This record gives sequence, structure tokens and C-alpha cells, in this order.
Amino acid sequence: MKKRVPIIVGPTAVGKTGLSLLFARRLEHVEIISADSRQVYRLMNIGTAKPTPQELSLVPHHFIDIKNPDEYYSAGKFGREARQKIDELFRDNIQPLVVGGSGLYIRALVDGFFEKQISDSLVKARLKQELNEKGSAFLHERLRAIDPISAERLHPNDGHRIVRALEVYDLADVPLSSLQQQESQQANFEPVFIGLNMEREKLYRIIEARVDRMIENGLVAEIEQLISLGYHSNLNAMQTVGYREVFDYFDSKYDFDEMIRLIKQRSRNYAKRQLTWFRKDTRIRWLSVDEFQDLNELCDEIMTTIILTSD
Repeated sequence: MKKRVPIIVGPTAVGKTGLSLLFARRLEHVEIISADSRQVYRLMNIGTAKPTPQELSLVPHHFIDIKNPDEYYSAGKFGREARQKIDELFRDNIQPLVVGGSGLYIRALVDGFFEKQISDSLVKARLKQELNEKGSAFLHERLRAIDPISAERLHPNDGHRIVRALEVYDLADVPLSSLQQQESQQANFEPVFIGLNMEREKLYRIIEARVDRMIENGLVAEIEQLISLGYHSNLNAMQTVGYREVFDYFDSKYDFDEMIRLIKQRSRNYAKRQLTWFRKDTRIRWLSVDEFQDLNELCDEIMTTIILTSD
């Protein structure tokens, strides 16, 4: 029988981290698999709302601080590596707990994916910018190095399809030509999905308060340090909400107050996109944080949900 893995999902700032730490402490031998596409990067702590060193010390975490900001990482690579880590934990009699808001990472982990399911607006925008700046022939040569079959099939002037093939590779870490010939493989565990949500306006207020704390805690100084170490705004990691606005502020595209306003607005928009993504998955049992007195009561409900699901 497949082993069950609880997976806590939901929009940014809804309280996934605090709940996961409490949940892990309630059970014995639990380790957390972080499914966050930005917390994988070292030195990007404040703007990604990464768990604090104290929080990380409470429960072992995996897939946090595993890459430098200029290193390549993808949903496909995460899916394979996280499946392997979950197998290792089960062999050691440790219960994995997956927590995160990156829908594509969770899909790669649980379901694998077909080519048509792979898309990311930030990756696509970055590739289109390269297409405009360097031309389709330049991108075609890059495609030839990683996916010669697709490169042979596509004309060097077909920028749209070249961008699509590169987008798939960047996200899945598999050539488009290979992905089109293989079936998506389900994970060898049974996911137990728990989705957290709350009243929309309350969530937005929490998001805006979090942005204010990020500024107070030194988000601008964090990005100044990244620049001093040679990391630049064109890196994929720096397309994260909060980071790209500070880079634009440094480039005098707007003033400090407008920078904060945009971070808040785009963080709210990101939360909305996360909810739209997850609501398509009928396996998720949704719980409204507003309906519980505190995290302990919410944790009780989740533990009951998991027990009922295992019957």
C-alpha cells in the first residue's frame, strides 16, 4: 500500500510555515519538504519569507538554501529529487510533510507533468526579452545544445516555438522532444492535500503588513548585498516579487513609496494566482483559517483529516 504524505498548500502569507512547524512537532519523526521555488536560493531570505534560523532548527527542512541565486533549478529537477528524498525518509521511518505554494513544483512532485501543463509567465517573459534583444537565431543555437531534435524540427526564425521549447526545458529539466514521447509518472506515495485559505481582504491585509516588515527588516539592504556579490537583476531568481521592484527602484524607474506599493500589489496578485491554480485540484480539502481559534485548533482538524483519509 502506498504511504501517505500530507501536503499543505495555499497562498502566500496564509500561515503555512507556522502550521507546518506545529504539525511536525505534534508527530514523531517528521521532516519537512519545502515546495517553494524561491526559498531554494541562498542569500534570499527576507524577500522570500524564508523560515528563520530558529524555525529551521525546530524541524529538519529539505530544499531550502540548496542553490546560489545564479544557479539553475527547475520544477522537474525538484520533482525528481523530492521524490527521492521522500523515499529515503520513509526508509528511515521518518514521515515526510510537504509544505509550499509553488503549484508547478507540487505538480512535478505528485503527478509529474505533460508538456501542455508546463508554463510559467516569468520564465516566458524572460525568454521573450532575450528573443527581442538577441534574436531567434541565438536562442535556436541554445536549443540545439539541449534539445537537438526540437532544434532540427524548428526553423531558426520561429521565435515563438523556440521560446516555448526553452520554457519547457527550463521548467521541467527535460527536452521538449523527450517529454512529448513519455507518459507522466505518478509518485509512489499517496498525497493527502490540505489547502489553507482565509477571507480575501484579511489575507491582503496580512500580505501588506508582511511587506512592511520585509522593508523594516532590511529587504533593500539584502538586495544591495546580492548586487555586491555580483548577482544581477536579469537572473531568474531575481524575477521574484519584491526583488525585481527593488532593482527597478535602484534603476530610478520609480520612487521608494511606489516601490512598496508595487510589491504589495504584485504580492496580492501572486496570492490570487496561487489560489486559482490550486482550486483546479479537486483532491485538496480546503480549510478556512478564519474558522479556527488558533493554530492548535486548526492542527487538530488537519490531524483528524489525515486520520479519516487513511481509513
